[in-house]
Amino acid sequence: MAIIRDFEEFVEVHALLLAASGIPSSLHELLYQKLSSDTFDGGDFFQVEPCEDGRQRRLVLTADSMDKESQVFLVDHAWTFRLSDALKQLQEVPGLAQRMASLMCVDLDLASDTRFVSGSLHESNSEMSIEAILEREVSEAKEKYDGIVRWLELDELGIDDDILVSLDLPRKFPDLIALSLCLNKLKDWERLMPEIAKFKDLRALWLNDNPISENCSKFTTNFGEWALGFCGGIYGKDNPGCMEQVNGSLQNVTTLDLSDRCINNLISQAFSPVQLPSLSCLNLRGNPMEQNSAEEVLKHLQGFTCLRSLEVDIPGPLGESAVEILESLPNLSLLNNVSSAKILEKGKHVIDSMLQPRLPEWSPEEPLADRVLNAMWFYLMTYRLADEEKIDETSVWYVMDELGSALCHSDEPNFRVSPFLYMPEGKLASAVSFSILWPIQHAKRGDQCTRDFLFGIGEEKQRSSRLTAWFHTPGHYFIKVYEKYHQNFQTKNYDAPSINSSKARSLLGGDGSPLHVYTDIPQVEEFLTRPEFVITTEPKDADIIWTSMQVDDDMKKVVGLTDQQYINQFPFEACLVMKHHLAETVQKAHGFPEWLQTTYNLEAQLSLLIGDYHLRKKGGRDNLWILKPWNMARTIDTTVTGDISAIIRLMETGPKICQKYIEHPALFHGKKFDLRYIVLVRSMNPLELFLSDVFWIRLANNTYSLDKHSFFEYETHFTVMNYGRRLTHVSTPEFVIEFEKEHQVEWLEIHQRIRNMIQSVFESATLVHPEMHSPTSRAMYGVDVMLDCSFQPKLLEVTYCPDCTRACKYDSKSLLSGEILKACDFFNDVFGCLFLNETTHFTPF
Repeated sequence: MAIIRDFEEFVEVHALLLAASGIPSSLHELLYQKLSSDTFDGGDFFQVEPCEDGRQRRLVLTADSMDKESQVFLVDHAWTFRLSDALKQLQEVPGLAQRMASLMCVDLDLASDTRFVSGSLHESNSEMSIEAILEREVSEAKEKYDGIVRWLELDELGIDDDILVSLDLPRKFPDLIALSLCLNKLKDWERLMPEIAKFKDLRALWLNDNPISENCSKFTTNFGEWALGFCGGIYGKDNPGCMEQVNGSLQNVTTLDLSDRCINNLISQAFSPVQLPSLSCLNLRGNPMEQNSAEEVLKHLQGFTCLRSLEVDIPGPLGESAVEILESLPNLSLLNNVSSAKILEKGKHVIDSMLQPRLPEWSPEEPLADRVLNAMWFYLMTYRLADEEKIDETSVWYVMDELGSALCHSDEPNFRVSPFLYMPEGKLASAVSFSILWPIQHAKRGDQCTRDFLFGIGEEKQRSSRLTAWFHTPGHYFIKVYEKYHQNFQTKNYDAPSINSSKARSLLGGDGSPLHVYTDIPQVEEFLTRPEFVITTEPKDADIIWTSMQVDDDMKKVVGLTDQQYINQFPFEACLVMKHHLAETVQKAHGFPEWLQTTYNLEAQLSLLIGDYHLRKKGGRDNLWILKPWNMARTIDTTVTGDISAIIRLMETGPKICQKYIEHPALFHGKKFDLRYIVLVRSMNPLELFLSDVFWIRLANNTYSLDKHSFFEYETHFTVMNYGRRLTHVSTPEFVIEFEKEHQVEWLEIHQRIRNMIQSVFESATLVHPEMHSPTSRAMYGVDVMLDCSFQPKLLEVTYCPDCTRACKYDSKSLLSGEILKACDFFNDVFGCLFLNETTHFTPF
């Protein structure tokens, strides 16, 4: 089609795109007018404003009002890229890093005089000395109060352990009730605590942003009425209270904010309906309450008869369902600032409107490109191109312009955004990408404009867990889920199934007639030259079907295959060859063996990963992970990252596993490598396995590095090079000799560990999936193995019908017998082992 001339042609060309975008048909003509005239008029209706102390932006409606589905706006894409090109583009495209840094609010320290410290903005330090501040406090106490200093703030004064002791504060201020020492240099608890213990009436101590602290305001285990009164607004600097005033002070408290106080036991004498009879609004967010069950807390809250508004993490210590909380507390009018009636009407279990946003963090010396890479996952959106013939293997990521990127998340948004490819010449080659913005609710002047970051994704697709990409979800909840799961999956002992060396018999008949083989694999057709086998082009005439395609019942009917024909695949072999099923199979049989890296199926186990991630971060352990698609080869759509937001956002490009990355692998001349083993299976019951006498080395091209920039370098962290990249072939004997010399190890010892691991993998399938057995199945699998720096094997994956290009191209030598293996005989040996009961160049388990 030539250039689109009118609205009818626009609809005809873009019919599928319009339907997929969800743009109402009533807006299609207006959309066409704006696309064809290149009209970007959002600035006439909206305004971008700073929020979160300038570390984020929001979009506000400046028009008088806007009705539902009454307007449509074009949003430009400020940056479009493939993930592997992100760093290079930021470093090389003029102005890109600067624009993205401004859009993502990570250039604040460069754009103003404010100072950025550990992810927070702070004003410059006071010029007053410690002595001057102490004199001022005494003077104010005499002027305003009874002359007794009960509240003292000594923040950001460079106070270290020695200075604190020398100040002798307990002697000077013996009646102190509250002491703040934030933003100082206190390090040693053993020196600090004896000083603090000298204060007989101290009720509050703030140590935030000291080396000694965890930067959170905690309740102690014996918190009482004063702590609750402080959170209820009764006590503060102007009214610190005294011990005689505390009893009965909570009677008139109606609003109590206990959020993020690290409370483990909520049920106490102080926090009770007797002490707080007027309590109507309560915020419990961010507290683990690990010593209380959900049932105990809900029962306790039932006693607060005036309670009408509750804020709590969902999922969290009160359970996973907003509906169940409301059923236990029927007097509530608001739950997380959402009407209880609306929650019950919609049956909505997760309320996320009050989650605190994750904000980008950076250090002053960090380059703009690195800051953008860290922050971009809060802004990115994605699509994948496709035409009538195939879908693009690599997803496209993009950042909307300043207007589109200012749309914040809401669980109940008033706008919607959808990507759209405009093809002015009617062909994909002419396509220009936009995002389309339109109102889905009525909005009025001054309203914040929001969208649902997880549009169409409900709790059945782990919505609450996926919000962790943008928000601080309750980490303690996910840790609990992870710990419970791990306790149920401790390493198991099991009875290994029997391994038989030669139960299956040769398929050759007594008359000596050859076996007919149908194959769609060129290498088999070329190199299967033994007289016992004859290639046929008709599947229904074959004794053996050797194919790269999945053979199911439907295919058998279409092609005319019978149950008497032998096929090179086993039923239910997905339990081995699909990555998420492989991990599940191994875990059911073995628990968590050392040879399988911790693995999560992101489509079902995201909450477990988040819990594991939090625990590793809390314990200071490494947190680098590799994401792999369930069922794609050649490292397509595979990413290495330590960013939890990136991990969750990458789920948008297809189902994946997330596996603990092997940070410290064994190296070969400084480069990462893995090993491809060929395993032949004659039978699953009894288990008959054979291992090729040679293996194949896959070698990265670049020197291995854990520098964060290296994760964008395919040839540093990945080893599959036989698809358009420079491939370095190293023969098995050459590799073994040089590896033993480089690392001073005995390869045969490593080989035995690998062999034991491979046996365990297939035993897992036999144990967990006995339905895999079929008397007419014989198969070849590729098993990919990596070694860690202690030379222990790690299973990477099991591949069905593996690529055997190098096996058919390069001669090799058996490590066991020293015999030369001719490449041209590889498939002769494979078929001889599987179908003629031979073991030439394959060793039985």
